[in-house]
Amino acid sequence: MEILVLFGVLFVLLALGVPVAFALFGAALATFAFIDIPLIVAVQRMAAGISVFTLMAIPFFIFAGDLMYRSGIAERLVRVADAAFGRVRGGLGLVNVGASMMFGAVSGSAIASASAIGSTMVPLMDEKGYDRDYSVNVTVTAAVVGLLIPPSHNMIIYAAASGVGVSIGDLFLAGILPGILTGGLLMLTAWLVARKRNLPKGSFPGWRSFLRACLYAVPGLMTGVIIMGGILSGIFTATESSAIAVLYTVVVGTVVYRNLGLKGTWEAAQKSVRTAAMVLFIIAAATAFGFALALLEVPAALASLIGVMTDNPLLTLIIINVMLLLLGTFMDMAPLIVITTPIFLPVAMASGVDPVHFGIILMLNLGIGLVTPPVGSVLFVGSAVGKLPIAEMVRSIWPFYLTLLAALVLVSFVPALSLWLPGIL
Repeated sequence: MEILVLFGVLFVLLALGVPVAFALFGAALATFAFIDIPLIVAVQRMAAGISVFTLMAIPFFIFAGDLMYRSGIAERLVRVADAAFGRVRGGLGLVNVGASMMFGAVSGSAIASASAIGSTMVPLMDEKGYDRDYSVNVTVTAAVVGLLIPPSHNMIIYAAASGVGVSIGDLFLAGILPGILTGGLLMLTAWLVARKRNLPKGSFPGWRSFLRACLYAVPGLMTGVIIMGGILSGIFTATESSAIAVLYTVVVGTVVYRNLGLKGTWEAAQKSVRTAAMVLFIIAAATAFGFALALLEVPAALASLIGVMTDNPLLTLIIINVMLLLLGTFMDMAPLIVITTPIFLPVAMASGVDPVHFGIILMLNLGIGLVTPPVGSVLFVGSAVGKLPIAEMVRSIWPFYLTLLAALVLVSFVPALSLWLPGIL
């Protein structure tokens, strides 16, 4: 009965349009009241949920990502990708994916990637005669790669929610090969769709232009190198690296690229404070909800249920993936990480899945949810940037959905993709 109260209140509040954070907190309060636990416990769990030093990295990485968008780094990354891939059939689709991969290496946010790259690429692709739905579909699905290629603040949330001491540095390393793989598969799909539609073909600008574009992009790309190099060498922690990323981006944007002024910095700070506050409040509310889940022994019950269904580790992982995909269609990524990690991670570990490997599976799985209706935040960003109704986008996005699912299958069942780099470094 208590579980029915917990999930019943949650789904009713979500159906009424109550924001996710308030719905999670309301469900936790209702459950505590039903089982006669002082309601102050919910507030205490919320405070404990965000009193974690590693979570300090989240506002800094969000701020750094917004500064990168305003400093012109995205535009320079597009130039590099255009010089490399623009000459093939549908080359700007490949450019879009390549630029998203590089931007992911300095921002780690799918929404920031869709906004920054989309604002540059969609008008350019329109000008060159590309179909608008193709341009937007490539933009939103390529943004998912930014969740895998480090740094990624969602990996930090997972590390905090895991409860088993997962290394953020290992997670960052583990995301590199799956990110490259997913980006490569999306490039292949973009090329195949472009060939079928007979989309435009560009021309190679010459090695001098290519090298010049690379040279201009190096200061921006060094952000990712500094972050990963500092963490791996032990110079600073993942949390400290986020602050370093902000300082470095301010220097690059103001001194090197000279596109970032006081006004842009202030606007980025305001937007980042609002975004970080929303994310941290969701994490706090999800922590109270997760405490209620643990109190009612929902993870153990789910593990028993899956155990009754199958004792095959591969089938267990398939069931977990399907459940996560379904949950990702109607709830945002941050609360899902906090809620589902304590539930599914023990089940996955009991089946022999490494917690670092599971973290990458979770990132890609829930990333797919960001571009899946009805509650796909990156889908909404793409619709706004491309001025295209979501219904029209979804009608032709299925090849890219299939590609992301194929990447998820490979990442899920080939652990070496995620664990090889952390193992050797």
